Amino acid sequence: MGKLRARDHNDAYADAGVDIDAGHDVLRRIEKAVRSTWDANVLGEFGAFSGLYDLSGRAGQDGVLAVTIDGVGTKLKVAAMCGRYASVGMDLVHHCTNDLLVQRARPIVFSDYVASARLDPGIVAEIVGGIANACGGVGCCLIAGETAEMPGIYVDREFDLVGCMVGVARRADIAGAPAVAPGDVLIGIESSGLHTNGYSLARRLLFEKAGLGVETNVRELGRTVGEELLEVHRQYLTVLEPYTGDPRVHAMAHITGGGIFDNLLRIVPEGCEARVEKASWDPNPIFKMLCRLGDLSDEDAYRTFNMGIGMIVVAGRDGVDELVKALSSDEAAAIVVGEVTSGQRRVVLV
Repeated sequence: MGKLRARDHNDAYADAGVDIDAGHDVLRRIEKAVRSTWDANVLGEFGAFSGLYDLSGRAGQDGVLAVTIDGVGTKLKVAAMCGRYASVGMDLVHHCTNDLLVQRARPIVFSDYVASARLDPGIVAEIVGGIANACGGVGCCLIAGETAEMPGIYVDREFDLVGCMVGVARRADIAGAPAVAPGDVLIGIESSGLHTNGYSLARRLLFEKAGLGVETNVRELGRTVGEELLEVHRQYLTVLEPYTGDPRVHAMAHITGGGIFDNLLRIVPEGCEARVEKASWDPNPIFKMLCRLGDLSDEDAYRTFNMGIGMIVVAGRDGVDELVKALSSDEAAAIVVGEVTSGQRRVVLV
């Protein structure tokens, strides 16, 4: 976890903009949070060159590893504007968790990467604390990471954040899933807001066009702009994990970059058309506000934002009412948002 590239002449290296001592300070600050996520299958020592995990105790002979890597995008700029960083760490873990979930995998290990012009140990510790918090919530071990100072690549006060997650799935769950077919139903599960996509457009509309600041209270939102934009990306593992092997669940789509159009299309086979009924749910107030400020067409809105639906489950029609009820929670309702019909392979709004 947290390997650093040691160099000779550390003073000269610090003069050039890279502070090795700050890197060691990061490790000292985050060790407790990282170790809090470990279980008996984690091998090796904190600070080693790579993280090791004994798979035999978790996957068995039927286990399939799944790996995903992602970032948080320009939501990081909002975090910097607000001076709040733990939530973007949580965003990163939840985004990756959902990407594994649609492959019917659950997370087991996670690795992070934080890069900046100048390392701020306090900020990195806050980010990793958020990552550790989210890992604990989804039963995942944070076992490896990397920090990098790159003056000249990044400008001061800006940074990048990337995470890699490894998960395991059962072959029987993957192979036994029925194919998506005409007659299937689309079940949408509500998002918590923008999640981690569309922030370049959202920032332009809210900060540049509307002239708002992160501390501006907006009655329509019921809170400040910063609070709205830093709302944590929802994870759906808690709700959906019991149904990854359910024969009623034919496929799942995590609605991220590309919105409903592009992400739902990933799981629509040839000869099928996914028809999404946009009147079947009420988008969060932030989406209505952005659409109004930008005078956005449906195509622009639903291809940029999740528009209030963070996960779509394609399910067989039999027993769908019971499944919708089971997938609803106090945090997010599950709603029938459309159907699969015969036709050209595409996603359409109706």
